[in-house]
Amino acid sequence: MKNNQKIIVTAVLAAAVIFGFGRTASAMHIMEGYLPPQLCISWGALSLPFLAAGFFSIKKTVSKDRRLMTILAMSGAFIFVISSLKIPSVTGSCSHMTGTGLGAILFGPLAVSILGIIVLIFQAVLLAHGGLTTLGANTFSMAIAGPFLSFAVYKVCQKCRLNRRISVFLAAMLGDIFTYCITSVQLALAYPSEQGGFLASAAKFLGVFAPTQLPLAIVEGILTVVIIISLESYARPELKILDFIKEGHAYEK
Repeated sequence: MKNNQKIIVTAVLAAAVIFGFGRTASAMHIMEGYLPPQLCISWGALSLPFLAAGFFSIKKTVSKDRRLMTILAMSGAFIFVISSLKIPSVTGSCSHMTGTGLGAILFGPLAVSILGIIVLIFQAVLLAHGGLTTLGANTFSMAIAGPFLSFAVYKVCQKCRLNRRISVFLAAMLGDIFTYCITSVQLALAYPSEQGGFLASAAKFLGVFAPTQLPLAIVEGILTVVIIISLESYARPELKILDFIKEGHAYEK
């Protein structure tokens, strides 16, 4: 590992310790025991195929070049750091950034499912942020649905030949917002409104999340662009291995 790479990884891990363990009182995605058992099982079962595919995706990526493990670990640390910075909501969840867009753009959404569930387990056990019974639901919303949308948005932006940094911003921001759209659906399925049912409940949860989540999504987009700019300076060879940087494409600069 090069000295510049060590500095980046050390800084991210230090931030994880400072911010991740600073406050735990209001720390939760969908909290322990908030979903009925049948939904906990269903969301967990739905997540399993993605996790299996994610394991093989990471194995294939790392086999290309062991140096990519550094960037992969940094992507996981980034998820841990900014998803631990939470703004409490009045519902059974809270608003916070997800950090999954970075890994999805660099390694693909399947790899992020593994990074995401590792982060969620640590947060549930050590920070009381989320829960083990709701692990499947939180994994699907934050580590599967959000990353898949981020990846899709980035690829569409590439096809449209948008500037790379604008593409990264849009992918990270929209992936963050989509995570909370899925969380709202999950909560609405568990607690449909007496008047209006599922749709009314989903709209209500989205309305509660939106005031805090929209600005947080913009901040996440900006932070992701900053990380990408740093990697372009200090880990350019690794980005070329990942085919993130392709020389000669002006729109990507």
